[in-house]
Amino acid sequence: MSKVKSTIAGNVKKYRNKLGISQDQLSKRANLAFHTIAKIEAGTTLNPTIETVKKIADALGISLDDLIK
Repeated sequence: MSKVKSTIAGNVKKYRNKLGISQDQLSKRANLAFHTIAKIEAGTTLNPTIETVKKIADALGISLDDLIK
């Protein structure tokens, strides 16, 4: 797993937990499939698209920059 992917995985979980929402709730907010969120958090999604990552950032109320750093 690359550093960027592990950073995204960790940050998705961190910000999601900060909001006190489940993976399912995040998937609904981001208009993404539940398994997409679960796989990204687990670090098993090899190449999340920029559109997917942007949807997650928007749903979490953070910038794309915050999600990838």
